[in-house]
Amino acid sequence: MWLWALLPVCLAVFGTVGVWTVFAVAVTNGSVNLTEGVPFISQCGTYAPQSCLFSQICNICSFLALWIVVIRFQQVRDYGNHGKVNTASIVLGFISSLGTSIIGNFQQSVLMRIHLLGAFLAFFLGLAYFWVQLFLTCRAPPSQDRWWLVPVRAACCIFCTILVVLMVVFHNTGSPSEAAVCEWALVMLFFCLFGLFAAEFRHIDCHLTVQKLPLGNASVEMNNSVADAL
Repeated sequence: MWLWALLPVCLAVFGTVGVWTVFAVAVTNGSVNLTEGVPFISQCGTYAPQSCLFSQICNICSFLALWIVVIRFQQVRDYGNHGKVNTASIVLGFISSLGTSIIGNFQQSVLMRIHLLGAFLAFFLGLAYFWVQLFLTCRAPPSQDRWWLVPVRAACCIFCTILVVLMVVFHNTGSPSEAAVCEWALVMLFFCLFGLFAAEFRHIDCHLTVQKLPLGNASVEMNNSVADAL
């Protein structure tokens, strides 16, 4: 079932193309002015018509991320890790995915506080989720991918942490353009971290089997089930 590896790849590609498309539309129609500085992603997606596109992109990314979080949780359980760390990972993944949806549906020009709450959940708890995944990767059974996956995931997590800190510092010191650059880089690295799950998902082996019965046999079994219930 190597096709599961396409799921994180689709998220990474769709999310990257999506946010840059929103940026291109915002620049084209003059919603943002690059001569005044680098805009935040949310600034690009706060005005119509790109606000509709931005909301849809965030919702789809949130859904795909949630799907990946659940599959990864079950995969780690199949490795024999039923501990609290894996449980914490799915909780963090759920909440950060919800934060992404909140960002897209509550634009900063309408409900700033809720928008900032969504940004906090998506960025900070999302970063915590990837750090937990790094820990779980180190504890996973040895595989041909782990020798490169661990250092790459660790490097991405470290860079993301640095970018989060810089983004907060620049924002609080009155340097919005620098903070926006950090945000763009952070989001791109988040998509890369999701894309890395493809290396692990290609090892998933699961099958859904539907038993096919002749119509006559199916009717007999249904009648028997009804009789047993009565």
